[in-house]
Amino acid sequence: MASIFRAYNAFLIRRPMLSSSVTAMVLFGTGDVIAQQAIEKKGKKHDFVRTARLSFYGGALFGPAISSWYTLLNRIQFATPTKAVIYRVWLDQALLTPVAVAFFFGAMSTLEGKPHEAPARIKDNYVPTLIRNWGVFIPTQIVNFALVPPHLRFVVVSVVSLFWNTYLSAVNAQSQVSSDVSDVKEV
Repeated sequence: MASIFRAYNAFLIRRPMLSSSVTAMVLFGTGDVIAQQAIEKKGKKHDFVRTARLSFYGGALFGPAISSWYTLLNRIQFATPTKAVIYRVWLDQALLTPVAVAFFFGAMSTLEGKPHEAPARIKDNYVPTLIRNWGVFIPTQIVNFALVPPHLRFVVVSVVSLFWNTYLSAVNAQSQVSSDVSDVKEV
C-alpha cells in the first residue's frame, strides 16, 4: 500500500494536470455510484451513462481547471503563512466556488442534452449548494492551505470531494427528475 502512495505522489509531482484529471474523473464517477446505490437505492437500475457523464465532467472539465487553479494559488506569495492561508481560502471560496457551482449545473444540463434547462437548474440549486459548499470546504481549505504540501492539496480536496461529489450527483439527479416531471405535465 505504501508503494502505491509513493507512486501516486510521484505521479502528482511529475504530471500534476494529468494526475488531477484522472483523480477527479475517478472521484466524480465514484461519487455518482455512491449517490445512485447508497442514496437513491437504484440497485440493478444503475444509470451507467450518468456515471460516465459525471466521470467525464470530473476528468475533462473539473480536473484540469482545478489543477490550474491550485497552481495559480500556490504561486501567489504572501507576507506571512497566516495571510497566505486567509487569502488562498478567500480566493478559493469567494472567486472560484461561485463560478464552479454554476458551471457544474450548467455543464450537467448540457451534457445531458438539455442545455435549455441550465438556467432553471442553476437558479434552483445555486444558493443551497453554494452555502453547503462553504460549510464543507472553508474548514477543509483552512487545514489544506495551512498544513498540506502544495502538491498534495488537490488530493486532500479530492478525498473530501468524494463525499461532495456524491451530494452533487444526488442534487443534480433530483433536479433532472423535477425537470422531467415538469416536461410531462406540460405535454
